[in-house]
Amino acid sequence: MPMDFEFPTKVRDLVATIAPLDVFDIVVVAMIFYKMYQMIQDTRAITLVKGLMVIALLTVICGWLNLHVMSWLLQKSSDWLLIALPILFQPELRRALEHIGQGQFLHQSNSLLDKKEADSVVDEIVKTAKKLSQTKTGALMVLEREMKLNDISVTGIHIDGIISSEFLLNVFIVNTPLHDGAAIIRGNRLISAACVLPLTENHELSTELGTRHRAAIGLSEQCDALIVVVSEETGTISVAENGRMVRHLDEQTLAAKIRPAFTRREDKLFGNVLSKWRGKK
Repeated sequence: MPMDFEFPTKVRDLVATIAPLDVFDIVVVAMIFYKMYQMIQDTRAITLVKGLMVIALLTVICGWLNLHVMSWLLQKSSDWLLIALPILFQPELRRALEHIGQGQFLHQSNSLLDKKEADSVVDEIVKTAKKLSQTKTGALMVLEREMKLNDISVTGIHIDGIISSEFLLNVFIVNTPLHDGAAIIRGNRLISAACVLPLTENHELSTELGTRHRAAIGLSEQCDALIVVVSEETGTISVAENGRMVRHLDEQTLAAKIRPAFTRREDKLFGNVLSKWRGKK
């Protein structure tokens, strides 16, 4: 009978040792880990994380089974991984440091638009992409999100004009100084054009993808921007995000894909809790 109360007593004693600062500490750490997960989800880094988890699990299993040779090999591999991690996660580490430096690690950018303005900008960009696709005019449109792209915008020509389809079409007129390179869009304004983007180092991409597509993927590997690409050869509309590219988009799918760049993203975990709390009030 005393055994029935042993476990609850230990739990009660453990809870009694938790101070308010301990709760605050746990909440802060949980928020940091959740933010880190948001940054790497749907990227190639999440595959690397899964691989590290498999290695850690194998190390525990081999130690439990007393497989000394396997345990030694896995431990040595873990030592080398500690050195390789900064190289493997270079884009994600850079993104996290830039978020911290800009004070945006735990909150959203304040340059987002309200629903009416966002719908208007999305419509203008979709209309532009459709017309460029019909005429097979190559184009790169970078939609800035939380991470500022000032280092990219300074490589082009400063403009700072209100977004409209007619304005964007004039920017991408063939054989003009602004045609080559990318246009940087921040909110409802075109801030710069003819910008130079970094090319991806991913050698596994299809040979069908030209320089524009590789430049779009290269920038998306280094920041959280959405990059709209119109192919000069086929007129295909594509969007690059987090090192991946979605191709052959129509008007509806393109609008749905780029709208999050202009509207505030709701946090599925904390947002639902806050909405329920406000509803009760």
